[in-house]
Amino acid sequence: MAEGRLQATVEVFLKPGVLDVQGKAVEKALHGLGWPGVSDVRVGKTIRFALDPADPAGAEAEVRDMCERLLANTIIESYRVEIA
Repeated sequence: MAEGRLQATVEVFLKPGVLDVQGKAVEKALHGLGWPGVSDVRVGKTIRFALDPADPAGAEAEVRDMCERLLANTIIESYRVEIA
C-alpha cells in the first residue's frame, strides 16, 4: 500500500430470499464430491482497491457511494465495506 493511500475492501452478496443459482450449483457439486452435509451455499464477490480520498475521514462514505452507484445492485444485493 502506497503512502497516504487507503485500502478498501467491499464484499457484495445477494440479499436473503434472492435465489442464488451459482450457490445452488456449488452446493450440488459439493454433494457430488462427497460433502452431503453442505447446505445453504451463497456465492458473493470481493472487490479490493486502493483509494486516495480527498477526505480520509469520509473514505467509508465515499466507498459506500461507489457501492450504491456501481459496485452493487442494491435491489438484490447487500454489501459490506472495510477501510484499512
